[in-house]
Formats: sequence, C-alpha cells, structure tokens
Amino acid sequence: MSIFPELEIKKITTHQIQEMKGRGEKITMLTAYEYSIAKILDSSGIDILLVGDSASNVIHGHETTLPITLDQMISHASAVVRAVQRALVVVDIPFGSYQGNSSEALRSAIRIMKESGAHAIKVEGGSEIKDSIIRILSAGVPVMGHLGLTPQSIYKFGTYTVRAKEEEEAKKLFEDAQVLQDLGCFGLVLEKIPASLAKKVASNLRIPVIGIGAGPDVDGQVLVTHDMLGINNEFKPRFLRKYANLNDIITNAVRNYVKDVKLEDFPNNNESY
Repeated sequence: MSIFPELEIKKITTHQIQEMKGRGEKITMLTAYEYSIAKILDSSGIDILLVGDSASNVIHGHETTLPITLDQMISHASAVVRAVQRALVVVDIPFGSYQGNSSEALRSAIRIMKESGAHAIKVEGGSEIKDSIIRILSAGVPVMGHLGLTPQSIYKFGTYTVRAKEEEEAKKLFEDAQVLQDLGCFGLVLEKIPASLAKKVASNLRIPVIGIGAGPDVDGQVLVTHDMLGINNEFKPRFLRKYANLNDIITNAVRNYVKDVKLEDFPNNNESY
C-alpha cells in the first residue's frame, strides 16, 4: 500500500478507520476550517479532517475554544466538506451545545450532519456525557470521543498542563475510554497525557486512538494545521513538530508586494492589459 494514498482515491469511512487499526496502519488527522486549505490537505492524503473548535482560537482570535458557536462550526464544516473527496470529516460540537441535556446534544449533532454534510461529530468527556452520546448514536450519527486535556473544560482545569499524571485521574481516564468504546464511539482522541497511559488505553481498546501530545504508541496522530505549518509562531508545546514556517514565508511575500507597489514596480507592462 502506498504511503501517499491519493494515488488510490477512495472515500475514508469510520469503518475503514477501524480497519486501519486492525492492520496496524497509522491514522493521520489534521484540523481544517475552510475550503482552500482543506482541499490541499485532502489531496495530500490525510485520512481525517477535524473541523475543530480550535477555530475559535486560530480563526476567530479568541483565547479559548468556548466562544465559538454552533452556527459558526456548521459554516466552517460546510466549507471543508465541499473541498473533500477522500478524507473523513469530523466536526467538534462546540461548548454549550451538548453538555446540558441529551435532547440538545441530539439537535446539535443533527444540525451539523444535515447542514454541513459532515461524516461524524466529536465530543469532549467521558461517563458524564454518556446520555448525550447514546442519543446521538441512536440517530445514526457516528461519534468520536475526546479525553485527557479537554479544552472546553479549561476553566475547570485552570491550566493546559499534562492531564492524568496522578493515579486517580489516570484510572478514570482509562475507565472512561472503555465506556466510550462500549457506548459505540468509533474512535477516541487522547490529548496531552503521559505516553505510557496512552499506550495502555490504545492497546486495550478495539477502536482507534488518535493522540495529540500522547506519545507514539497510539493508532494515529492529530495536530492543528496552523501550528504544524508554522502560521502561529507563539504556540510552542513540546508535542508540536513544525513542518514549515509559513509565518516567515507569508511575511516576506507581503513585504515584497508592499515594496513593489510603493516603488511602482508592480504591475509592470506584462502584468497590465
């Protein structure tokens, strides 16, 4: 099998993601929020595109993920879905759109699926939101879980530090992972937890486990695209590997454009009608 599956274009489904775990093939996942970047990511062979509520930070400039609305998430997801031919598109249900009660969770999930055309949704939390997960799954909507550092709970935690380092929290995370699998989630994201715990969870679950800051012994990895491409230079967590420095590239390009316009070098005769 080619490492770059764009040569074997086929639609990725939740079933195929689970099959990838079964055969030991690592799963790739990146965030996407708009059409043009999503089109590039999809054609580059990414397995899953996450329309993350991190759009609240990197697109809308908020300090946390909490302010982004369901309408905004649906708008971002719709643009991503229109760009995609191959990747599985998973959408975060934003804060306040599913925690209150299971009926509200179901309405939010159905709106995302109907109005954006997405393929699955993602929720943060374990046993405390099981009623919402059950209701969503009962409507035929695939659900991905998210444990560890859950950004929607940042004010509860008070810090973005590594989670589940202590035995009690690690035990609850492991138990919650089992609960999410038993409820019917097709996959799980583990964020910023000890690598040894992430390995234990991944090896004990039948469903694929995608890590971010969770070490190498999980079934796949996810990063925020704006971080791995070096668009955001302020965010420098230990788990981030930058594959480009687009901040410098874009800055230099814009400065050259400004210079050329100011010096009346652009447009020249060949660039005029």
